[in-house]
Amino acid sequence: MSLTFIDLFAGVGGFRLGMEQAGHKCLGYVEIDKFARKSYEAIHNTEGEWTAHDITTVTNDDLRLLRGTIDVICGGFPCQAFSIAGKRLGFAETRGTLFFEIARFAKEIQPQYLFLENVKGLLNHEGGNTFRTILSTLDELGYDAEWQVLNSKDFGVPQNRERVFIVGHSRRHSRREVFPVRRSCETPSIEIIGTVAPETAKGTNSRQWVHSVDGIVGALGAGDYKQPKQVLVKGMLDIKGKDQIRRVYGTEGISPCLTTMQGGGKEPKILDDQGRRNKEHKLHSICPTLRAQTHGNEPKVVYVKEATKRGYTEAQIGDSINFSVPNSKTRRGRVGKGIAQTLDTACNQATIENKPPYRIRKLTPRECWRLQGFPDWAFDKAREVNSDSQLYKQAGNSVTVPVIYEIAKRLV
Repeated sequence: MSLTFIDLFAGVGGFRLGMEQAGHKCLGYVEIDKFARKSYEAIHNTEGEWTAHDITTVTNDDLRLLRGTIDVICGGFPCQAFSIAGKRLGFAETRGTLFFEIARFAKEIQPQYLFLENVKGLLNHEGGNTFRTILSTLDELGYDAEWQVLNSKDFGVPQNRERVFIVGHSRRHSRREVFPVRRSCETPSIEIIGTVAPETAKGTNSRQWVHSVDGIVGALGAGDYKQPKQVLVKGMLDIKGKDQIRRVYGTEGISPCLTTMQGGGKEPKILDDQGRRNKEHKLHSICPTLRAQTHGNEPKVVYVKEATKRGYTEAQIGDSINFSVPNSKTRRGRVGKGIAQTLDTACNQATIENKPPYRIRKLTPRECWRLQGFPDWAFDKAREVNSDSQLYKQAGNSVTVPVIYEIAKRLV
């Protein structure tokens, strides 16, 4: 069922994009930052919609005119007052009191749902008193609340970003539970795409099955050193008959699902090492067979090692490096193993280029928007009206679109 919604603290429209992907319709938005508004209006079709710049200047009379037309109030209310990156002043800080503007909107508009987002630190701020105040306020307004902490990395984007999402249900309507929301990244399954068995073979021998590189293989057994499990890495040759793969090999190494050394004769098998002598290998993958004549053909491993004063120790291709906390001795995970750390308004993260001379470079604004789940067409429109510094800030302030979508499609 399609719902109507209003987008508070709209930013560049992460809430809106996720809600619209779920089939819901936006009727209005509020955003005070002039640069974020420029991006929002460039990305979304806002013609004829109700809008306001400063949420505190919207009168109750204006809000009552919206009653009966809005099903959902969406809002990622400012989180700096509750974030561990700030002073955590909570409701004592002006930005912290903006939650009560959402409460005022809810009182006057009386929507069916409230859909809110904030940092995970909101839950334990002031020993939990801040969150208890929020729940108590919603209860007084006639809303039952449920909530869940979700991580963006579980919803199709490589960013480690934990946020608490709150859904308030009006007691004037029937209630259907929204949470828990399960991670949307599907667990790979075993996928058999063929066999290396001779055409004259009778019956099926599971050791001769060929597995898809996109799935997983069965448990490794004691006999795998004799006949390792077969994974089609790249290319098929001499296909004869239905599902008959006569020879299987690839030049790109082994399946990603088998990169950890197993030991005990169960090591993953490289099906073909041709052309690999000039390629670089990740730290935790398998080196091709060493040769007697290695001069000039030594296997190469690409990684960067720096002093801890730079904020990281070791990183390899595909990792992200967080420059925002260069001197931290308490925060862990300054190097993201194939996944970005939580984006902030500076988006001060870097990665290692996937080609010589393997320089460390800062993530581009486009990459940061992708880490929030925005399509490139949306970024391109925002780039036409804003500078890179504003685009970085807007990415760091946004919600992750795929997470919003997963929740929004449950609002029916």
